[in-house]
Amino acid sequence: MRDTSAFINSLGQVCAIIGAQWGDEGKGKATDIVAQHFDVIARACGGANAGHTIVVAGHKHVFHLLPSGCLHGDKKVILGSGMVVHLPTLLEEIALLRSLDVDIVPRLTISHEAHIVFGFHRTLDAALEERRSKQKGKGIGTTKRGIGPAYMDKTARCGIRMGELHTDLRNELIQRKTLLEETYGVAMDVEEELSDLADAREQIGGCIGDTVEDIHSALHSGKTILVEGAQGTLLDIDHGTYPYVTSSSTTASGALQGLGLPPRALTSCIGVAKAYCTRVGEGEFPTEAEDSAAKRLRERGGEFGATTGRPRRCGWLSLPDLRRAAYLNGITHWNLTKLDVLDEEDVIPVGITRGEQGMRYQEFPGWKTSTAGITGYDSLPANARAYIEWIEEQTQSPVALIGTGQGREEIIVRS
Repeated sequence: MRDTSAFINSLGQVCAIIGAQWGDEGKGKATDIVAQHFDVIARACGGANAGHTIVVAGHKHVFHLLPSGCLHGDKKVILGSGMVVHLPTLLEEIALLRSLDVDIVPRLTISHEAHIVFGFHRTLDAALEERRSKQKGKGIGTTKRGIGPAYMDKTARCGIRMGELHTDLRNELIQRKTLLEETYGVAMDVEEELSDLADAREQIGGCIGDTVEDIHSALHSGKTILVEGAQGTLLDIDHGTYPYVTSSSTTASGALQGLGLPPRALTSCIGVAKAYCTRVGEGEFPTEAEDSAAKRLRERGGEFGATTGRPRRCGWLSLPDLRRAAYLNGITHWNLTKLDVLDEEDVIPVGITRGEQGMRYQEFPGWKTSTAGITGYDSLPANARAYIEWIEEQTQSPVALIGTGQGREEIIVRS
């Protein structure tokens, strides 16, 4: 890849990569590229409902819990206290890395304060979604990975944390089984849960530790830290399109909280946004495209969920949402992904203001030529550059990274 030193130097010691839309923006690729230049890679919040896809040497890899930058074999990896961890999924990802000749265990630390997602959380998640669908005619659109119920236990102060992995949890799980059956009519296999705990204890028991101490030790010794967000700003439990949101804080401030870092530690924030927009499941989508346009975007962009395989709803960029993401996260750089998906559009609408009559649009002329694989900004068509520069002007943040394809090398880096 061409020289990126000026861009990397502009990020400072602690950089966060945060989704600016409803998730699925392509954060994994940005993290993978930037991670080469950082010492510590940290994930702060959320669970296995996230899906980070990166393509290396033509092969697609999807991670749900481990940060994408973990493919770089010399990086310290931290899973913070804001996370909820499904242990079988984590062990599967560790095994996948080993198949790629990457052993992450010696450099992995998992917060003893992170909560465990059990199989019963997943069963309860599905049952609650079914109940909502029957009562209200539609559900939230949960991935049914147990994330919401695990955070329910956390906030109810009855969750089981990673630090308890070395304790005997049989009696606790037997009590949970009774509660689940009596309250929700949900079955639970105590022996299966204990087996999962035993597997995790054997394989990653030595990885559990005080990640706050670790990350501050790294900070004070001058090491660089890359914080990888999960989902997107519009799915934030406080600031997203409630109730069609995730169960954790998906903003930069939420990531800092999940890692135990103070706000002053953050030196830069890369906001990741598609050149258009997508979302999965229910909830508002003011710039959602009509069927024919949505189908074009979906097929060209491969818009199917990395975690669920569900087809994504597709539409156009929303300027109010980009501005809101910039406000909430303090975005210093944009990563605009999947520019090439717009290559065949005659006209590209962008939502610019919301009003009583709905979203008002501004239309941009398409460029009608391939941008796939372009790695130099000046090589982009004039109309594509005008589109990008308008985004910069309207959000007052530079577009530093521009994705022009799935591969690791198919990106433009601007200093």
